[in-house]
Amino acid sequence: MTIAVEKVLYTARATADGGRDGKVATDDGKLDVVVAPPAEMGGSGNGTNPEQLFAAGYAACFHSALKVVARKARHDVDASTVTAEVGIGPINGGAGYGLQVALVVSLPGLDRAVAEQLVAAAHEVCPYSNATRGNIAVDLKVA
Repeated sequence: MTIAVEKVLYTARATADGGRDGKVATDDGKLDVVVAPPAEMGGSGNGTNPEQLFAAGYAACFHSALKVVARKARHDVDASTVTAEVGIGPINGGAGYGLQVALVVSLPGLDRAVAEQLVAAAHEVCPYSNATRGNIAVDLKVA
């Protein structure tokens, strides 16, 4: 199922030069980083990598979604954090690579059942969750 955006509110634009071993920059200059394969994948590790960038974006986006659903449910999540763990590895017998994600959500002071409900609700509204749903494994963990 393809999700259609009803109205584009913002478009981010980034250009890569050199693929996984080069640089990536946004058109507004707010992000300009060297990228390099991690040492675990035979690279130098002397830069960030696409998985780290994806993890950062997913963690920030999911945390915003969590704050929205918590506010609507009248729960205080100011002390909460979201950590995204993005793994990469071979798929289809090594014919390509795929990703998997674990979202580790810390909601101190909330009952575990309430925390799990909020995390599940955030997963339904987060744009990254909507983009990845049915495409990659996303494991939700309440810390």
